[in-house]
Amino acid sequence: MQYLDQFLGYRIPLFLKNLVIAAVAVLLGLLIRFLIHKLFVLLSKWWDFILIKSTIKHLRRPVAFFLPLAFLNASLSLMVLDTALRAPLEKMLEIALTAVFAWILVRMVIVLEDYFYFKYDLNKENNLKERKIRTQLQFIRKFIISLIVLIAIAIILLSFESMRKIGAGLLTGVGIGGIIIGFAAQKSLGNLLAGFQVAFTQPIRIDDVLIVEGEWGRVEEITLTYVVVSIWDQRRLILPITYFIEKPFQNWTRVSAELLGTVFLYLDYTIPVEELRQEYNRLLQAHPLWDKRVNAVQVTDNTRDGLVEIRFLMSAANSSRAFDLRCHMREAMIAFVQSRYPESLPRTRLELKDKAAGR
Repeated sequence: MQYLDQFLGYRIPLFLKNLVIAAVAVLLGLLIRFLIHKLFVLLSKWWDFILIKSTIKHLRRPVAFFLPLAFLNASLSLMVLDTALRAPLEKMLEIALTAVFAWILVRMVIVLEDYFYFKYDLNKENNLKERKIRTQLQFIRKFIISLIVLIAIAIILLSFESMRKIGAGLLTGVGIGGIIIGFAAQKSLGNLLAGFQVAFTQPIRIDDVLIVEGEWGRVEEITLTYVVVSIWDQRRLILPITYFIEKPFQNWTRVSAELLGTVFLYLDYTIPVEELRQEYNRLLQAHPLWDKRVNAVQVTDNTRDGLVEIRFLMSAANSSRAFDLRCHMREAMIAFVQSRYPESLPRTRLELKDKAAGR
């Protein structure tokens, strides 16, 4: 402290000395943060790597708070402060550093998630492995972040003497209170355990195609307690995560994204099936959505109305393509029958008997 007096040539007030030390500490922290940020920006220009870009994006703000606070905390030993002022100031800085450090840990988890999301990209035809890993990553990320937040809150609360006494009282006061808390937390614990089960046994994954509650949709998000299903018409179906453990549902992409599609036409008995088969094969061979696995035309039933049921079977790489392919082939085959065999369209036959002729 006396070096400031010697440097300025006269004695300055104590509070001003402390203020100068604090300002220098904060500015030093900001300067180091600025240099680190510039270094990472230069690295991102030289080396196009997702970890560097994600670090700049997610850690820029928390580090901007952490470094000045850390230098300010270290500078307290250089200040001359009353005990009545030093104790609360140290406590405030301790709480702030704990909170900001937890913030940094949370952002580091997100940076790692960005790296794995980049490595396991969903934008490919057969993305079963990627969907499996992303489902686990999403659950693990949320679980770790929740754990970091809970531990940070516990550290902050336990730093107060009064909170320690309350915690000790709660720990020794188990019994009826513990039973009540157990019953109250039963549902939450059930959801958490169901989340673990879904994440690692994986009845559903991110981007899976489901038929659930009579709706067609894709799994958009899996949280610790609920699942978001994106419906085809842009609605969102929110279901508790226990739903996928306790109730039946259809998963169209459990093993593979590839699907079979069917189109049914009901036509008159006069329809030449072989001509339909040849036209269908020609149209399907030329269609870009067909994955060249399955191609079949079969008469699968006949009805009491004097019609035959003809099934057109096709395959596609995923459910969206299968739906579009089915619609296109249905339209094309109806148009073919209308133009070439209009007499084979569904019709109702009436038989009129001449009573006079029957005498």
